[in-house]
Amino acid sequence: MLNWNELEQACLSCQKCPLAETRHKVAFGVGPRDAEVMLIGEGPGENEDLQGEPFVGRGGQLLDEMLEIIDLDRKTNVYIANIVKCRPPQNRDPLNTEQDACIGYLRNQVALIRPKIIVCLGRIAAMRVIKEDFKISREHGQWFERSGVHMMAMFHPAAILRDPRRRPDAFLDLKSLQAKIRQVCTHTY
Repeated sequence: MLNWNELEQACLSCQKCPLAETRHKVAFGVGPRDAEVMLIGEGPGENEDLQGEPFVGRGGQLLDEMLEIIDLDRKTNVYIANIVKCRPPQNRDPLNTEQDACIGYLRNQVALIRPKIIVCLGRIAAMRVIKEDFKISREHGQWFERSGVHMMAMFHPAAILRDPRRRPDAFLDLKSLQAKIRQVCTHTY
């Protein structure tokens, strides 16, 4: 396992898949490195690729607003990362080969942070982290546990922007997350 500096340097110089050829910046991750809550998305979009930080575009603005509802903030008490660290062309879903090339970096981040709660944002992340046949429309908000880590998936903020009818479900999932934080975390609130 690499330490934080080694891991970040490895990500920034990664050439393991073709996404490295088209990226502007690697979106490594953001947040306190002792966070008890970790959010995992699928991969950077255009704004994330330009700024080198996950969830900074319209979806990221919505995510920040959602987190604020339950007193979470990317600067103080939640860590945010993605399955892949480089933007897939035209924001397409990351290919399995791209996910396979990059997943070790995410696993290393999880091992360093040792979160008590992982929230997958969207279907791709949930299928990679929680279970391969995850159905986001049916299983969002449900809790799973693996190796003592509580896991749940929510709709991706971009999906909520495309279909605002998902907002009530997202709100219920946030309240469930808040309750789980109060139950298992010691320094998030």
